[in-house]
Amino acid sequence: MRYVRYAFMLTLAVFLIAVALANRQAVALTLLPEGIARIVGVNQQIELPLFLVIFGGILSGLLIGFVWEWLREYKHRAEAAAKGAEAARLERELAKVRRRTGEGRDDVLALLEDGR
Repeated sequence: MRYVRYAFMLTLAVFLIAVALANRQAVALTLLPEGIARIVGVNQQIELPLFLVIFGGILSGLLIGFVWEWLREYKHRAEAAAKGAEAARLERELAKVRRRTGEGRDDVLALLEDGR
């Protein structure tokens, strides 16, 4: 299974390098559309290779998806934490009851201890 993972990673790396080499031309990224930039008076622009724009879009999409999913699963994590705390509380309570009643001890030893 490890070799399949390495083969996949190598294939992905070769593909990403091929995409980067094929898209080296510079593109201009602007902060705002031209009409809005004239109204606001801000026209920020940067020149980047196209492959950086492509990889940046993929990376930002992944990060947004991870954050979105983490926020969406909050209620499940909170419920699991509450259930875990309740289970720990019940385990402590059960241990107290077992110590008090002598459950879990050897019957002969329990009789001897109770006879004292």
